[in-house]
Amino acid sequence: MRSFEERSRSYREMIERSLAGYFVVEDPTWPMAGLAEAMRYSLLAGGKRVRAMLVLAFCEAVGGSAEKALPVACAVEMLHCYSLIHDDLPCMDDGKLRRGKPTNHLVFGEANAVLAGDALQAEAFGSILRAPLSARRRADCAQALADAAGIDGMCCGQYMDLAAAGKLLTEEQLDELDTRKTGALLIAACRMGVCAAGGTKKQLEAASLYGAAVGTAFQIRDDMLDALSSEAELGKTTGADARVQKNTCMALYGEAECRRRILKLTAYAKEALGDVFAETEFLSALADRLADRKK
Repeated sequence: MRSFEERSRSYREMIERSLAGYFVVEDPTWPMAGLAEAMRYSLLAGGKRVRAMLVLAFCEAVGGSAEKALPVACAVEMLHCYSLIHDDLPCMDDGKLRRGKPTNHLVFGEANAVLAGDALQAEAFGSILRAPLSARRRADCAQALADAAGIDGMCCGQYMDLAAAGKLLTEEQLDELDTRKTGALLIAACRMGVCAAGGTKKQLEAASLYGAAVGTAFQIRDDMLDALSSEAELGKTTGADARVQKNTCMALYGEAECRRRILKLTAYAKEALGDVFAETEFLSALADRLADRKK
């Protein structure tokens, strides 16, 4: 059996190779050439590829083909990339650095960054609909992504985040915000892996529980890193949460309680996998790695 490092490296190589094939401009005079360049700038800037890896890992845990699920994994990355481009806009979080590079709007202009994000969101669904899967599996994957991205998911989470600036949220309100802004897409990635392999309702439920726990822990760790790390360490703008008095787990609970909650959530995520999957070693190890990530 492959080690966690071997398997994660294999997944990332598959994902990066596949992403590199999207939006390639063969003729620089094409009308979309500049837009494609802006899209590829952010899409190929690297990153952890956690969401895409979750798609592939859950697909294989159900007995499906990671190769056939690659377009679905890439779709999650496109959707995530669109959200980062828009989050960094001056009207949102006004980020200057992302993955160690100037943010999209600083390179291509604000209007082109908006369009690049818009196009990536649409192309995410196109990637799913062109995947070598049955019509039912493609539809299930697309529905999961739409649910995560729309009015009750990421967009609502970002709206709530902006509306809450300078206000003090309760623990319940902050949990709801984080569940939508960060957790929704992580849950969707887990569910899409199961859907791509034609998994059962019980497997979908287990994947959702795992994704929810990992998603909350992921956001808490993000809050900690923003407060405790440097821009050089993270490759993105840090300290912004405190500057705009944003509601975060660090502000509400403090570092020690954040660490305790991450450990508890990680244990719950691993427990949620139960015995409904053929193999869960990689997913359990991934939850542990995310709990202690440095960027």
